[in-house]
Amino acid sequence: MYAYTDFDAKFLIERNAQFRAQVARRIDGSLTEDEFKPLRLMNGLYLQLHAYMLRVAIPYGTLNSAQMHKLADIADKWDKGYGHFTTRQNIQYNWPELRDVPDMLDALAEVNLHAIQTSGNTIRNVTADHFAGAAADEVADPRPIAELIRQWSTDHPEFQFLPRKFKVAVSGAAHDRAVLKAHDIGLQIVERDGVRGFEVIVGGGLGRTPMIGKVLYDFVASEDLLPTLEAIVSVYNLLGRRDNKYKARIKITVHENGIDDIRARVDARYALIRQQFTGVDQQMLARIEADFAAPQFASKSSGAYEAAYSNDPVFRAWADTNLSDHRAAGYAIVSISLKAHGATPGDATSHQMRVMADLAREYGHDELRISHEQNVILPHVHRADLPALHARLKEAGLGTANIGLISDIIACPGMDYCALATARSIPIAQEIATRFDDLKLEHDVGPLKIKISGCINACGHHHVGHIGILGLDRAGVENYQITLGGDGTEDATIGERAGPGFSAEQIIPAIERLVMAYLDLRSARTETFLQTYRRLGLAPFKAALYPEEKANAA
Repeated sequence: MYAYTDFDAKFLIERNAQFRAQVARRIDGSLTEDEFKPLRLMNGLYLQLHAYMLRVAIPYGTLNSAQMHKLADIADKWDKGYGHFTTRQNIQYNWPELRDVPDMLDALAEVNLHAIQTSGNTIRNVTADHFAGAAADEVADPRPIAELIRQWSTDHPEFQFLPRKFKVAVSGAAHDRAVLKAHDIGLQIVERDGVRGFEVIVGGGLGRTPMIGKVLYDFVASEDLLPTLEAIVSVYNLLGRRDNKYKARIKITVHENGIDDIRARVDARYALIRQQFTGVDQQMLARIEADFAAPQFASKSSGAYEAAYSNDPVFRAWADTNLSDHRAAGYAIVSISLKAHGATPGDATSHQMRVMADLAREYGHDELRISHEQNVILPHVHRADLPALHARLKEAGLGTANIGLISDIIACPGMDYCALATARSIPIAQEIATRFDDLKLEHDVGPLKIKISGCINACGHHHVGHIGILGLDRAGVENYQITLGGDGTEDATIGERAGPGFSAEQIIPAIERLVMAYLDLRSARTETFLQTYRRLGLAPFKAALYPEEKANAA
């Protein structure tokens, strides 16, 4: 992973000292909350329903064991002993005292972590495929280019006050695990005639007006990528709406002007600035790529794995759901579920963080990843070590065998924490998970992605859930709308609204009716929920959701 330089370390020290002085002025009353707000947002500090919240960047989702241990220490010393991993591959602390935040930032800097640009109308934490560097279907590791983009965008003088927040994601694999088409810019590494470059997608985004991104360029050479990104963001900075925050994202800019007009403007801007990029960025990229050299993979017998898989049904169930193919022979990618049935999706205690850190150091070449699906990944584990690793995970409450299943739910913090939320998300996710665990149907149902948002901002990605749930306020009562058929992969699709919403008491039975209908409708056990929905369309699922309408029609 990227090795911070003396310059990087000095930058964090100076930046944190600056914010420490700003916090002191807020505490002594020299700054009002309105004056302090833009300063704290630049440093990832929010004011939520009950307390401040610090959002810490985990660039492109990559951590080592020392960093994970530090996150655990911070949770114990300045929070309530846990952290919340998010859909932006960040971690959030929900209960810090304002006076402690500078100390938290200094502690983060000790392990080369920070909270810069995790908020505000700027380029946010660059995210990537959480299997990066390990996936069997990967063209190239996207993390070096993500690191280059992080360095380019951090404190970029032109892009600190954009019309709205701006999110970039990068993937180097055939299968999109980074939801590229729901980002302001999505970058897909491709090869053409043996030359590596990027497909550039712009104008994606969820929220109030969900849109799938459009291909701006089908191939941009590596040496042209940064000037292309600079041209895109410059055009957006000039053209984006500032009169209406609901129309300020680049998705609206692209929609209102058309992709061809945007391309012409970007081409013109690119022609003006290209000569400013003299190749220094490519020299930097070469140095960064060296930091991301693959580990020295071991060669040893997988007999212990084969024996455990044959003789231990609990291990076998976990292996079937939580392991993915690795590009190196004998290795597997381990997804650790932070979705134990009834738990808060994405939460990890300090003890669990330390366990995962220790396992990464002992068995995983000292690498961890955070997924946008709010789970933790050990990308490089030899199969011989999996039985011992699984036993340790079970002891820590981290052995749930449900990756990709109905209880592996993405959920935003909702009204339990967020000042913007209009309904609760966490209790709904917990009830769905425990209900299907009680029914013992989860593994029979198979792959099914449920995503829940507590407001229209869609932090839970409900628009691209196979089943999406949006919590809204209807005259002071929580009301949950259901969308169906969404998809966040390379076949990205915005889900279709099924009909009227449901109360908090009605939503779990409604989801149960949906799933039971799917089990009746699927053509074979191998046909997934999404495949069945695409084959049959909305009608049979709507009939299951609203049986009273069917009865009235009869």
